[in-house]
Parts: sequence; C-alpha cells; structure tokens
Amino acid sequence: MKAVLQRVTSASVAVDGSTVGSINRGIMVLLGIEKGDAHTDADWLAEKICGLRMFSDTAGKMNLSVADIGGSLLVVSQFTLAGNCTKGKRPSFDTAAPADEGKRLYDYFVDVARRAGITVETGIFRADMQVSLTNDGPVTFILER
Repeated sequence: MKAVLQRVTSASVAVDGSTVGSINRGIMVLLGIEKGDAHTDADWLAEKICGLRMFSDTAGKMNLSVADIGGSLLVVSQFTLAGNCTKGKRPSFDTAAPADEGKRLYDYFVDVARRAGITVETGIFRADMQVSLTNDGPVTFILER
C-alpha cells in the first residue's frame, strides 16, 4: 500500500464536473493499493497518516498532526501508484490490486481514518476524477507499507 500525502489549505475532487469531495486545511491522500495488501497495512497507514506531525506549531516546527489542528483528509484512490516504470516507456500495472480487492481496502482505510475521529472526504473509486489542491508549504510525503 502506498500513499502520497500533501499538506493542503484546500483540496477537492470532481467527477463529471461535479464536486464529490472537498476539504479545507488538512491532507490530500492519494492511495495506491497493491496485490497482497491487507487490513493490517491499511490500519498501519491510516494510523500513521492521522498521527503524522506535518503541521506547524506556533514556533514554526512540524509538531502537529491533522487531528491536532482539527483538519480533514481527502482520500482519492490512485492505482497508478502501483505503476512500474523501470522497463520500456509504458508503465506496467501488474502489482496493482484487482478492482474488487482495491475497493474493499480503500473503503476499509477510509473507515479506519473516520473511526480515528478525522473528517474524511473521498473521491469515487475507479472514476475519472479531477483533483484540485493548494499545497501548503509545499509539504509532500510518500509512505509505503
């Protein structure tokens, strides 16, 4: 399981021209699910993201989590994170989880984050989505489990 995290002042995702999820201050999460990923991976990743101190305190140090600031997550499925670009010019998606498995773990990840007390907005799994965001900093991290 892979995630790209971007600290944002705002982010939204639209499908067919309609906004389906939006947040103000928080974290934009692009979530990639691979074959063999399990609930334990989603548990670890959700806990890590919800507690990761990537927001500045009054001294300007990254000491606050999304929970500490009362922020939100916008979680968007991103199967291309499983893309392998090492051979040739066309990415291979052989390691991406099958759609039904990916959807199950995506929904589970979102549920775990919500149970942690974080407001979570989402895109639509497998939809063609347009994502807009204002990256704050910019601050971007990549997590893998």
